[in-house]
Amino acid sequence: MPRHLIFAYLSLIIAVGAAAAMRLRTTPEGNLRMREGAAFKMVLFADLHFGEDSWTEWGPMQDLKSVGVMSAVLDDEQPDFVVYLGDVITANNIMVENASLYWDQALSPTRVRGIPWSTIFGNHDDAPFEWPLDWFSEVGVPQPHCPSANASFAGGSECIFRGTTRLELMRSEIERDSLSFSSDGPRNLWPSVSNYVLKLSSASNAQDPVALMYFVDSGGGSYPEIISNAQVKWFQEKSQEINPHLRVPEIIFWHIPSKAYKKVAPKTRIDAQCVGSILWESVAAQEAEMGMMKVLEKRPSVKAVFVGHNHGLDWCCPHKKMWLCFARHTGYGGYGNWARGARVVEINQEPFCLKSWIRMEDGSTHSEVILSS
Repeated sequence: MPRHLIFAYLSLIIAVGAAAAMRLRTTPEGNLRMREGAAFKMVLFADLHFGEDSWTEWGPMQDLKSVGVMSAVLDDEQPDFVVYLGDVITANNIMVENASLYWDQALSPTRVRGIPWSTIFGNHDDAPFEWPLDWFSEVGVPQPHCPSANASFAGGSECIFRGTTRLELMRSEIERDSLSFSSDGPRNLWPSVSNYVLKLSSASNAQDPVALMYFVDSGGGSYPEIISNAQVKWFQEKSQEINPHLRVPEIIFWHIPSKAYKKVAPKTRIDAQCVGSILWESVAAQEAEMGMMKVLEKRPSVKAVFVGHNHGLDWCCPHKKMWLCFARHTGYGGYGNWARGARVVEINQEPFCLKSWIRMEDGSTHSEVILSS
């Protein structure tokens, strides 16, 4: 990355960090809490793909542009919370052992603004390194410069191709970042890293839940692309424990869409039932359906499921008594040349209302939809 761009990036981080007001609104138990008289707003960053082609000038430039997208959206929306919806990095393009360096860069626009966040994993976040065929051509590629163990940018001279596991990435995040609400368990699940629940409480009473947010690891990378039977059982037990009477609205997040998304997907254009702006590819669903959607369909408390993975889709469509929604491709890494942006989700308490729209990098908004009321 050119030196002047590095200095510009660092200056942005320092300036925003100095001006950021810490906006943590949490209960003593570590759950999220609404502000008095205000809606609770979340921004979803999907498919950032930091670290892609990290040995070239192109790759770091894309990461810098992705920082620009996130910074623009965060400054425009001023959210209470951020969800990183998977494929934060492209691990199969990262040649160093410590891929958390790139993970850390992806989180930095949110961190320096003092905004709490949570993460889940996608199919690229711990994928094994893929050797570029160009390296074996007659010309070959010059010796790559890899980030050193104690640096945030390229400058080291040695590369380690082992990669970084899901568990290592998650542990690094939650140990280093007090703003992170991510979790690395339970251990008895498979996939077993980013499966957890956050409670959003009212401003007046920390014990009064406004919504429950479930984060589920949909696999990929070192796992099959599925939500397993074990995860389904975990969700059933956890939801019965904390919401036995189905009175609290529930919102679900994972990365790879379920097969139900293929059933509701518009065919040639965004139809009257769905709300969105791009329909440029078919749904790339999980490898198999292990029962998660059937469980969700039986719970009237479930209002919406949010996923990433498909860069060329940003729609929300009704399914049974819930909505199935894609985020918006946020990062300049990854395939596709569609304009970048992020999905925004807003929760109002009395009466409960779940609303969403897309905020673009250029500041425009579109595709507003009421997902429940």
